[in-house]
Amino acid sequence: MRKRLILVGLILVLFLAAIFGIKYWQNIQQDAMMSQPRPPATIASAEVREERWRPMLNSVGSLVAINGTAVTTEVAGQISEIQFESGSYIQQGNVLLQLDDAVNQAALDALRAERRLAEIKFKRAEDLLRRQVMSQSEYDEARASFDAATARVKQQEATIRRKAIRAPFSGRLGIRQVNLGQYLEPGQPIVSLQALDPIFVDYTLPERYLPRLSTGQEIRVRVDAFPDESFSGKISAIDSGVDAGTRTIKLRATLANPEGRLQPGMFARVKTLEAEDKTIRTVPRTAVSYNTYGDFIYLIDQNDQDETIVKRQQIETGEVREGNVAIVGDIEVGQKIVRAGLVKLRDGMKVKIDNSVELDDDRVDTE
Repeated sequence: MRKRLILVGLILVLFLAAIFGIKYWQNIQQDAMMSQPRPPATIASAEVREERWRPMLNSVGSLVAINGTAVTTEVAGQISEIQFESGSYIQQGNVLLQLDDAVNQAALDALRAERRLAEIKFKRAEDLLRRQVMSQSEYDEARASFDAATARVKQQEATIRRKAIRAPFSGRLGIRQVNLGQYLEPGQPIVSLQALDPIFVDYTLPERYLPRLSTGQEIRVRVDAFPDESFSGKISAIDSGVDAGTRTIKLRATLANPEGRLQPGMFARVKTLEAEDKTIRTVPRTAVSYNTYGDFIYLIDQNDQDETIVKRQQIETGEVREGNVAIVGDIEVGQKIVRAGLVKLRDGMKVKIDNSVELDDDRVDTE
């Protein structure tokens, strides 16, 4: 029994010694790997460029119809005829709908008959006055009766004309809000009408930009409905004063809209172009790492051993155009920078440049 216990103890000691030996060997191998220099990271490079950009003032606004209204009626009546289709284009003066005017027409016939009688009496009075058979006062009374009858006829004719609802200007109609046979009250909306070509865009800019604004100045507009298109226009009006609450100046620009694709009420991103171009330095959008504590790029340089390394450089970014970013900082034109492969880079790290392939890019560094 004693020999068996000694044998088990020896086996246990040998087993533990083997485990500790393997672990020690693994630690040695790991230390050896850690002591080896890290391979350089592969990056793509670009250069800081000098470009001529026309400065733009960015803002947002809304599209507004040059003429827009809800067509209504001035007189009450029952709809007897509808002569338009929802969404159609209509010319100024075209009839949209007709209200029942049968009673008005009958009243007009009666008034015309009264006018004819008054006219006969007036002409007879003229003849009698010439023969000095009628007094001047009787003649004046006959003339006043004729004039009053004529005015009543014109009044009734005007009422009948208002029974035909016409387009006040040319434009595109909205959705019809009335039905055949419906009784309309004065002021009740019938259909919206918008003149779309040209179209306005209303927007505001801070008051400090007022000296840089003038009528005729070019603008560019983008809308969410057509994200890949830019629409050109010009400032047509500048408000006469600055808003005291927001300290902004209101502007209105005019855009050509021959196809009617731009619609009133659309949200617009507006860029107001200044008169002269300016020289600026730019880098590719992918070269900038945007950080909470400041944006930066990596410059490509050589260390004392003539190895290619990167240096982190803080910058101030400006406008973005066509994939390039305007930058402000102590960086010379032609300086090589990291264009792609920023994700694993650190200041002073060795790199290998390979512009033959497009590298994955994360452009956001949370360091």
